[in-house]
Amino acid sequence: MPDTLTQVLATPGLVFVVLAIAMAGLVHGFAGFGSSLIFVPVAAQFLPLPEVVVVLVLTGLVTVAALVPRAWHDADRAEIGFVVFAALLALPVGVYALTRLDQVLMRWFVSFVAAGTLLAVCAGWRYSGQLNKGGLATVGAAAGLLGGMTGLTGPVMILFNLAGGRSAATMRANMILFLAALDVALVVALAVSGQVTWPVVVMSGVLCIPFLLTLTLGQALFRPELERLYRGVAYGVIALAVLSGLPLFD
Repeated sequence: MPDTLTQVLATPGLVFVVLAIAMAGLVHGFAGFGSSLIFVPVAAQFLPLPEVVVVLVLTGLVTVAALVPRAWHDADRAEIGFVVFAALLALPVGVYALTRLDQVLMRWFVSFVAAGTLLAVCAGWRYSGQLNKGGLATVGAAAGLLGGMTGLTGPVMILFNLAGGRSAATMRANMILFLAALDVALVVALAVSGQVTWPVVVMSGVLCIPFLLTLTLGQALFRPELERLYRGVAYGVIALAVLSGLPLFD
């Protein structure tokens, strides 16, 4: 364990990885989204993308676990169960691509997805229609494929939101349950593929500390009357993370 911790602390670029996870926690704390969009593009400059995905998921599980009990009561569990099932079918394909495709190509793809999501959110685009079973299955499969490939499990759900006239509480609960289920499945799939190694687990434990501290700080700083300001800051930080993560600047 001490040797592994020493190895982790000697990781090149670790200070930037820590800063990325700290900023991800802060932004998620006061804006409610954006942690993966900030962390993945930055961390992928210093760590192999499969390791980044494992760290992101293991770190996120700590906070997701605290949100699930309440979300269980508010969510449309039948709908989310159907979407999760579709996501689970596509998830292994995404994990296979993550471990086989060229890393530079994957970083370009991550940057493209993050930038596209940011532009859509800034423009206020959301799908607000009613999704039928086929639409729900498509959204779930797309989220599972993208999550397995990049760790970005949220963008598809953020944009399609499974809305159709549901209350804000139900939509939020649906999102929490879906992401929790997908994160657990992603950890299992990555473990089966041999990506969850002891050094990566230790790295996740190290990064949990700044993430939880800044997440708590961000929640404490949140003021409803300043929501637009917080979102503007979140958009700016995500944009900087996406730009810094472009392989163009290596």
